[in-house]
This record gives sequence, C-alpha cells and structure tokens, in this order.
Amino acid sequence: MKHPWQQNKRYNSYSEYLKQTFGEKIQKLAVNAGFTCPNRDGTVGRGGCSYCNNEAFNPSYCDPSKSVNQQIEEGKAFHLKRNRRASKYLAYFQAYSNTYAPLSRLKGIYDQAMSVPGIVGLVVGTRPDCVDAEKLDYFQRLAENKYVMIEYGIESGYDKTLQRINRGHSFAQSVKAIEETAKRGIKTGAHLIFGLPGETREEMLNEAALFSSLPLDIIKFHQLQIVKNTAMAIEYAQNPGMFNLFSLDDYLEFMVSFVEQLNPDIVIERIAGEVPPRFLAVHPWKGVVYDQILQRFELLLEEHNTWQGRLVQ
Repeated sequence: MKHPWQQNKRYNSYSEYLKQTFGEKIQKLAVNAGFTCPNRDGTVGRGGCSYCNNEAFNPSYCDPSKSVNQQIEEGKAFHLKRNRRASKYLAYFQAYSNTYAPLSRLKGIYDQAMSVPGIVGLVVGTRPDCVDAEKLDYFQRLAENKYVMIEYGIESGYDKTLQRINRGHSFAQSVKAIEETAKRGIKTGAHLIFGLPGETREEMLNEAALFSSLPLDIIKFHQLQIVKNTAMAIEYAQNPGMFNLFSLDDYLEFMVSFVEQLNPDIVIERIAGEVPPRFLAVHPWKGVVYDQILQRFELLLEEHNTWQGRLVQ
C-alpha cells in the first residue's frame, strides 16, 4: 500500500512538500556569506573535502564581498530572468560551513536575511562538527516564527569513507548533530553521496536503513562527480581504476532499490547532483540535465511498480 502523500508521485518529493508547507511556489536563493570549513583552515585538517570545489555550485550572483541583502535581491532578479517566478523565498546559505563562526556573527547574518521582504525562512548548510547547543538554541528561537532548515553534509555513514575523503568528522558526530537539531523542532536535512571510493553497492544500500533510523525531514542524494581543481580529480587522473563511477542507467536502478528501503516520511529533495559541465573532469552523464534524470527515475518507479518505503517493515 502506498503512503498517503503518494497520490501524485511514488516518492516523497520536495516540490510537493513545499506546496503543502507554504501553499504556493517557493524559490530558494543561494547566499555566500564568506564562511570557511574546519577541514580547510587547519582546525581539523587542510585542503577541504577531497571531492569539493564550491565554485561548481555557486551561482554567479553569490559573492561574499556583497551584502546578504544585495545577494538576495540579485538572486530574485536572476530567477526572474529564468521565469522562475515566486513571491516568497528561502535564503539558502550553501557555500562552505555556514555555522562555522561565533554566534554573534551568525546572528548578524541570519537576522539580516530574515529581514528582507519576501524571505520566509532559512536553509543553512553546514557540517555536524560546526554546531553546538548555543547555536542550535538560536536557530530554535528563529524557527518559532520562520521556517528554518539545518542541512548537514553527512556524505557517508562509514568512518572509513569519511577519513578517505578528508571530512574531518565521524558518523557518530553526524548522528549527534541531527538528533540535537531535530529535538529542538528545527527542520533537519542531510546530504549523502553514492559512489565514493571504497564503498560497495551493498554498503551503500545498507545506508537506507541507517539514515531511515535518524530524525531527518529531508535528504539529498548525489552521485560522485569528479570535479576539476579538487584532490579527488588529481587522484582520478593518477589512478582511474580506483573509482567506479555510476553510469546513468546503473545509478537510476540503484536509486530505485535504495528508495524502496528508505523511510517514506523523509522528503527527497534531490535524487542526483548536477554540476555545470565546465567544472567536470569526467563526463559520464554528458548532455543529461536534472529534469531528464528525475523524469527517468519517476518512470522507472512506475515500471517496477514500486515506491519509497515499499520494503520498509
């Protein structure tokens, strides 16, 4: 039997979630507030995550030399040009770790964003080791009147992988951050990457039960992409045999199997990542855009007559 929300889709989709939450079209506006990460500045490591180049997903209007207000207003204009019309917006602090600063600085940044007309909430991307009780209490107070989502880069449920990609934190830290955030009534999200070096298909599929057990509201899935100017791009050039990048067909079949085992209450924001082709060192899915990937995924669910959570006991 399908879940009640599956009247139109076979998975708990982010677009439907936004419609139910806000009752109208909502647009996320990326903001770069000039943060860094503890695995970049030497606190827990240097070089950052081996797969990461923030320029690959930072819109052109995002520039930390501009004020938060200016970036938001330019973001509105940017999306209007693309015919993405909305009257309400979420300020999306995406680049680097957006809680990696003293609370006094965070308050100035996020209070400013919340004061911009049309902004109905925040989405704050960060790391599990960059939150504490004081910061989460602040976001809890904000969430009493506005929509607030803390989005954690988890990437893997395996410590061996987290060490391999230079994350600088453990999965236990991820679990603690998610639980501490959720218990305060703050919307809680996570990122997960499939295809990281050393992980088997079985290990990746086992993460469905692992993440289903966590108090997550939203999850984003990404296939591993080899991005230029990263440590992983150098590793790939030196030894491509260490990597087993998904073909599009294999990835979609894998995602169907994964989603069948995923808690149906968790909203899926993305089923795959999308990097502008000019940033990619390798192009296994060349010429395919995200909307096409999503359509093929939805069609595959229908063909298999399955849905999110079908195999969850």
